[in-house]
Amino acid sequence: MPRSAPARAPITSPAAATVFTTVLTEGPVSRVDVARRTGLSSAAVTKAARPFIEAGYLEELASEGRTTPGAGRPANPLAIRPDREYFVGVKITGDDLIGVVTDLRADVRASAHHALTSHDVEHVVGALADLVGELLTGDLRDRAYCLGVAVSGDVDRASGVVRYSPFLGWRDVPLASLLEDATGLTATLENDVKALAVAEQWFGEGVGASSFALVTVGTGIGSALVVNGDLVRGAHGVAGEIGHVPVADGGPACHCGGQGCVEAIASTEAILTLAREVSGEPALSMEDAVTRARGGDEPLREVFAGAGHAIGLGLAALVNLFGPERVVVSGEGVATYDLFEDQIRRTFAVQAFGSAARCGLVIRPLPFEEWARGAAAVAIQSLFVAESV
Repeated sequence: MPRSAPARAPITSPAAATVFTTVLTEGPVSRVDVARRTGLSSAAVTKAARPFIEAGYLEELASEGRTTPGAGRPANPLAIRPDREYFVGVKITGDDLIGVVTDLRADVRASAHHALTSHDVEHVVGALADLVGELLTGDLRDRAYCLGVAVSGDVDRASGVVRYSPFLGWRDVPLASLLEDATGLTATLENDVKALAVAEQWFGEGVGASSFALVTVGTGIGSALVVNGDLVRGAHGVAGEIGHVPVADGGPACHCGGQGCVEAIASTEAILTLAREVSGEPALSMEDAVTRARGGDEPLREVFAGAGHAIGLGLAALVNLFGPERVVVSGEGVATYDLFEDQIRRTFAVQAFGSAARCGLVIRPLPFEEWARGAAAVAIQSLFVAESV
């Protein structure tokens, strides 16, 4: 069972959650500005902030003085005390575990990797517990109570169950409870792309945006949506899966059981499979395919262009249906984005409807540590956006 933590952040009302998350994501910020941004009264902001200050999660910075005549007493901006509590985040891949410890601002304080030699649930739980033990030493251990875990596939965050993860071969695994028993930390599970979107929403490109989408390109094609500040989960925990939008009638089979999905055409494995076919080289590596495509090998360049076309169709469908302010494109596949970009943008421009084409595409190459940081952001979010609120 998770160990208890003293004097946790006092989330007792929606106003408390709103004030704290505003300071967390946009601070340092004055009470007046918090009130203006949230619609709360100044008195409500002061009342909500006081318990956080007393518990050591917020602090008042020195006043910078009046900025305009008649502005009243000088404002003391509210700011997060980032080292008040630490959070563990772990990304599970098919090959290894990537772990980080972050502070309240999701700044990484420690990181480590562990290789996975098996996808057996017991082995993964044991390896993850060992990784947590390696990460949490000294002061980090004394102030860490929450663990966030990011897994690809269909993850039920509320129950802590991995319902289906194709890369791990898991179905209906109660991972959160297993990890709580193994680590003593309160565990929160999330789909890996949704976890990365939480980090972007609170600490990255999504700060200040009422709506945005995150799309990841690599081993899979994933996406997550934020609308009116909330991560869209869908009635059944599945939403925004553009990787499984069919874009080629009668196209290649997808592991989801469909055909012609974006992921079946534009994932790393799909690109490599077609590259080997058109080159007539069954042992061709992705590294060599990329090098030769960049060197002007036209058949291989066409393979990447075809993947870019599929991604562009998926992005256009997403933007036409959802209308976000911006789309952040990331994932390990972004390292070869130069081979996709022209075709993605051409297809997107043709297929996006009307003003939807004005949606900005932000390209952000991210290392796997950022996925683990996303898992830690989920742990931070689960602490301060209380289920009872």
